Amino acid sequence: MWTRAAMAYPASFWMMAFSGFVVGGLDFVGIWIMFHTVDSLGEWNLREIAFLYGASGFGLAFADMLVGRVERLGDLIRTGRLDAMFLKPLPLLLQVCADEFALRRLSRILQSVVVLGVACTFVAWSPVKVLVTLSMIASSSVIYLAIFVAFACIQFWTIDANEVANAFTYGGNAVTQYPLSIYPREVVTGLTLVVPLAFVNWYPALYVIGKPDPYGFPDWLRFASPLAAVVLMALALLVWRTGVRHYTSTGS
Repeated sequence: MWTRAAMAYPASFWMMAFSGFVVGGLDFVGIWIMFHTVDSLGEWNLREIAFLYGASGFGLAFADMLVGRVERLGDLIRTGRLDAMFLKPLPLLLQVCADEFALRRLSRILQSVVVLGVACTFVAWSPVKVLVTLSMIASSSVIYLAIFVAFACIQFWTIDANEVANAFTYGGNAVTQYPLSIYPREVVTGLTLVVPLAFVNWYPALYVIGKPDPYGFPDWLRFASPLAAVVLMALALLVWRTGVRHYTSTGS
């Protein structure tokens, strides 16, 4: 329904999609400008950082398009619309995510694909690297999707808490679009064991690009992104079910 409504005004739709593509691209333009004054960042050059940027950006944009609306769960609770969704014969999470679905977010996905595609032309490919890259792209989307859902569930208990999720989704993307070698070891450990954003692009990129791990973490982590994604998604769904089970109507 929301897609049909958007396409009823095609000029507006394409203008918003184009503006999303341009605004998203400005992030990478900032990185490109920075490399006019430095040759590398954390021993990673511009092409290698473009690989990180594209992978993380794609994962976030794809997850945002599918489930980004869940971060407005508090609004649905406050207005009583969530109560109405309970009465419909469809999974509640699916209804929340589909509410006001915005197809124009495809532009952010396209922008990330362009950057990642250009970066991939500089990689010395092998069959294993292709598989690792494909699994990285899929896993990054699932990881961000799980983070959207898990942290949005806080709003079952504290309605105005959507910014908490933003800190780990959009904030996580801002962190992972740069090499994690620029951060202290404690930060990388947290991004590996606590909120596994390091599996979005960092560990797979170490293998695909052929970089050593500056912190000496086990080599098998470079292939563990699918495992991290599955575990995190399972935890997110568990948190969601717990929130739904303990939900009480606002009476709106």
